[in-house]
Amino acid sequence: MAITKEGAFVKRGKWGSNIGFLLAAIGSAVGLGNIWRFSYMTYENGGGAFLVPYFIALLTAGIPLMILEYGFGHKTHGSSNLCFAKIDRKWEWLGWWMPVFAMFGILLYYSVIIGWCINYTFFSLTLKWGSDPQSFFLHNFLGLSSDVWKIGGIRLPILFSTFIVWFITWYICFKDIDRGIEKACKIFMPTLFILTAILVIWSLTLKGAGSGIAWYLKPNWQKLWNWKVWIAAYGQIFFTLSLAFGIMIAYASYLPEDTNIVQNAFITCFANCFYSVFAGFAVFGVLGYMAHTKGVGIDKIIKSGPSLAFVAYPEAISNLPFLRNLFGVLFFTALFLAGLSSAISLVEAFACAVTDKFNFKRTKVVTISCLFGFLGSIVFTTRAGLFWLDIVDHFLTNYGLIFAGILECIAVGWFLKVSVLRKHINEVSAWKIKKGWDYAIKIFTPGILIIIFLTNLIGEVTLAYGGYKVSALLILGLGWLLITLIVSIFLSMKAWGKGKLEHIHLPEDDKLMI
Repeated sequence: MAITKEGAFVKRGKWGSNIGFLLAAIGSAVGLGNIWRFSYMTYENGGGAFLVPYFIALLTAGIPLMILEYGFGHKTHGSSNLCFAKIDRKWEWLGWWMPVFAMFGILLYYSVIIGWCINYTFFSLTLKWGSDPQSFFLHNFLGLSSDVWKIGGIRLPILFSTFIVWFITWYICFKDIDRGIEKACKIFMPTLFILTAILVIWSLTLKGAGSGIAWYLKPNWQKLWNWKVWIAAYGQIFFTLSLAFGIMIAYASYLPEDTNIVQNAFITCFANCFYSVFAGFAVFGVLGYMAHTKGVGIDKIIKSGPSLAFVAYPEAISNLPFLRNLFGVLFFTALFLAGLSSAISLVEAFACAVTDKFNFKRTKVVTISCLFGFLGSIVFTTRAGLFWLDIVDHFLTNYGLIFAGILECIAVGWFLKVSVLRKHINEVSAWKIKKGWDYAIKIFTPGILIIIFLTNLIGEVTLAYGGYKVSALLILGLGWLLITLIVSIFLSMKAWGKGKLEHIHLPEDDKLMI
């Protein structure tokens, strides 16, 4: 429920079914990184051996945090800012910061990358990238400038595709939870899994695919003695599950009273991780074929990040023995759907936070948010867009997201009676969690995140990221973090609607506050 300015309660949105909620949550977790980040990290960190620390990280950090966010949102039936205000008004800024930097940081450039997928879907029809996909991507498509501060003009094809992404995202979120997001994800996610299955099966029929899969999964057990591999595994789990964005808290707030929170958390986490491993077969099957045709090893052609999707993969598609155009269309359509389902969740997390506190009409919040989001994305469609994207993404994901996750664990674990939250979760879940979950949230998970944060920070001080000028890193990277933080603090200082805080807090015998 929410409260209007007149003090009357209005009905809050609800999921139409548990499967709809799960598909939306899985859709949020499954994104572009599942395809281009996970497979490269597996290859780089010991192949099949990397799956050992990866799934240990899933069980000891990913699932406990997912249970926390599901339980937190379900207990309060509110967005992240409402949840943290419930602990203490002093923590409310954290509940705002997560969806603010996700919406007006990550989504601004993420929507542009999704737009690239639209462009490349059409490029696949004629294999427009030609014989030199790297030159085409950097110069013909992006028109990349020579320096981060040489903005250059706007790339109109990218601007148009970015507008399409924001328009579709707005339309789906505008329709509310059950009629918009749930219906869309019931179409998007099965389609994405079917497309990925087709790509995997197709890639495995190619000559050299077996050697590619061997590069992908051949275990190098010696890597397990390298602590950096374990840090990489925990970092990947944290990034891939959409934790500390405020998304899962908001999504869980729309669940009915009786819902199996623990089971849903396990299903979401394992479905996301299974998809990552499964999609890797399509990536390395095709790269294996490409290496076979060139007579070189995978290490000579494998790339990470956008370069894998928009340089290495198009080159591989051009060398396929048959139906190259169709394969390209399927691949970039799959990327588009994976990205769009995540974009929808980022908008919803922010819209939920605003409507919960200020009682604004949800449709207006979604419309205005998407409008300003599109305007903010324009800078990433310029000739310097790739530089800006790289810097902002580096700081938001390696510092903002990790720091928010640390504080989330501290707030819930140490300033909240976490046993009360565990009691609530066990009351509504068929699967029960034990007291060990408390210690995971209070000590283990934040400890791991602190190590990741400090490791990143030490690397930052030792060597400037990406060879960029320090001024660019401070202004675009650190500056973006600080601006979103200031906005979040400002929003948290605004008064709640009359009677709203009373509605937030539980009766005295069931208070979460210490």
